[in-house]
Amino acid sequence: MAVSLPRPRRFDVRLAFGSLIGGLTFWGLGLGTRPSTEAYVLLPGRWAVLVPLLVLTGCELLRRTAPRVALLIGTGAILMDVVTQGNLVSVLMYTDLLYSAVLYGPPASAHRIPRITGLLSVAGAVVPFAVWREPEALLIGVVTGLVAFGPAATGLIVRNHRDAADAARLRAEQTALLAEMDRAQAITSERARMARELHDMVANHLSAIAIHSTAALSLDEPKTSREALSVIRENSVEGLAEMRRLIGILRDSSGDTEPVAAPTLDGLGALVDGARTNGLDVTLDAVYDTVPAPVELAAYRIVQESLTNALKHASPGRVTVALAQRDGVLTVTVASPFGDRDGPRAPGSGAGLVGMRERVALLDGAFEAGPVESPEPSGGKIWVVRATLPVSEGDSQ
Repeated sequence: MAVSLPRPRRFDVRLAFGSLIGGLTFWGLGLGTRPSTEAYVLLPGRWAVLVPLLVLTGCELLRRTAPRVALLIGTGAILMDVVTQGNLVSVLMYTDLLYSAVLYGPPASAHRIPRITGLLSVAGAVVPFAVWREPEALLIGVVTGLVAFGPAATGLIVRNHRDAADAARLRAEQTALLAEMDRAQAITSERARMARELHDMVANHLSAIAIHSTAALSLDEPKTSREALSVIRENSVEGLAEMRRLIGILRDSSGDTEPVAAPTLDGLGALVDGARTNGLDVTLDAVYDTVPAPVELAAYRIVQESLTNALKHASPGRVTVALAQRDGVLTVTVASPFGDRDGPRAPGSGAGLVGMRERVALLDGAFEAGPVESPEPSGGKIWVVRATLPVSEGDSQ
């Protein structure tokens, strides 16, 4: 089974070629790292220097693609270089192999190699000094540290900085992704809020316009038509004003329309009066203390939407609106007659109940809507909308 060697990087090829040219130049000039007369030079011939030089040149080609293999083979080559006259370029290539093994090798090797070379540097200083008792023997450890421990430690420092930079880049990308997700969620939430506000502010007026315009077209009575047209005009003006106020909320500060203040529970009386004008028989029973603004807005919108639905869908009869605050909870209840009809008096989008449910869910409340048996002696069914909105302890009765 053939083993395919990894393809060397272009920079590594250039580095290996340049090192080979430099090593051959030193060899051609007869510049060795030690004289051939040294006792430990076991291969004094000039040609013996070329063997480790060529092997280390080949290892340089693998310095990034296979750093551990290159270091293992290179260690054998540098040991052979020690018993020859030596070549400075061979030593430099070996230091680069140590550096590359720590920088590009696996994490285990990156921490193991500096420890091993550090121990070898200490041993290279202590053992010769203990044997020869000469201060010059300490230079062996110094040279070993420069050749082995120095490149390995440098590689570890560079690797740590590179890993830290990669981690910081990853954190930045994750932060950007989370920010984008938050932005998209905020946009979605804001669009949902705008849709609820638009529906609640305008649907009531448009429903009244649709109902009374139908009455004006179907009845050939001047008095009835005139009354219907008066209601249509009133709701048209109020609906247009509400639209302008909503646009004022969306416009920037350079516009000449100021945003309208959020409606409060104090406006329930006017809201009920408007429903009576539109033809509903409505009663209001509200007992509450000061409540937070979000709860106040949600309660107002729930009553408003419930009255709009009653105007469109309820059977003839009385509609009751009740608000009660006790035990830290504000309960909103709207009941209207429920029975068989040919169809709604005005078309609906089906978003009313969804919007009310969303408002209550945002406040961690409970919401229910549906037909129930009427407690009145006359019997029948009524459509009840009930929302319970939590109120802070300081605002409860």
